[in-house]
Amino acid sequence: MIFKIYYQETKVRNPKREDTLSLYVEADSLPAARVLVEKNTEHNIEFIEQLSDKALEYEQENPNFKMTTF
Repeated sequence: MIFKIYYQETKVRNPKREDTLSLYVEADSLPAARVLVEKNTEHNIEFIEQLSDKALEYEQENPNFKMTTF
């Protein structure tokens, strides 16, 4: 399954919507995706979304789409 992770780059500053970034990871479940990101980054995770096939197709149309591997 592919998950879209919405995050802030640091846990030190207060989250601001304008600074929210996203990355895409493949994991077996939502908790596994969270653990994967928390273990490998210092990001402040805001939200994790499991992408449906249609949503993934839409996201892949973005030229900046890139799967993150750790």
